[in-house]
Amino acid sequence: MATAREVAAWMLEEFERGDGSLYQPDAAAEIEKRFGRKFIYRNYSGGTSIDMKVLKAFRRLTEPGVVWHRRELTWRRREARDHPGRIA
Repeated sequence: MATAREVAAWMLEEFERGDGSLYQPDAAAEIEKRFGRKFIYRNYSGGTSIDMKVLKAFRRLTEPGVVWHRRELTWRRREARDHPGRIA
């Protein structure tokens, strides 16, 4: 059975394989398929979200070079114009 760290490592591979971004709804759906429901949950609005243990592990793997763009529900590479911190 996979661990949160292994799921986060998969997220990082997907991030690096693509264009330097990772769309959260797509990642959550693929996590559910590949690793099971243990690593996702339904949020207050009924959408699928990624378990907090996975997100913490992903953050540790990607700091400080990746930021979360809340409006776009996407992690992306940090740009010079971004403020310090995780949220763009």
